[in-house]
Amino acid sequence: VQLQASGGGLVQAGGSLRLSCAASGRTFSSQTMGWFRQAPGKEREIVSAISWCGSRTYYLDSVKGRFTISRDNARNTVYLQMNSLKPEDTAVYYCAADRRSRVFIPGDKSGFGYWGQGTQVTVSS
Repeated sequence: VQLQASGGGLVQAGGSLRLSCAASGRTFSSQTMGWFRQAPGKEREIVSAISWCGSRTYYLDSVKGRFTISRDNARNTVYLQMNSLKPEDTAVYYCAADRRSRVFIPGDKSGFGYWGQGTQVTVSS
């Protein structure tokens, strides 16, 4: 599985960005997908995840109500719509795919084994 993330950039606080992640391979529709972020000097954290069929989602508490994850299995793409961005959202954002088939555990990071290259999101105050 290869993942290609895009959509990062520089935005003012309160603004919006939409991240996209295009996946290769034939297993996308059976994999939970996630978005992670890593700020300088901090550990990588899971921001959001979506089950293989899109029926279940997970959000980090600090982004609930502001971020929305979605997926299009016909296009092998997962999205992260980020609204009301805050300076503390500044980080490199990574998309990831779970190695396992049809497994969704809210907040679980251990199953993600395929990673995109990361896209920088910078929110200015």
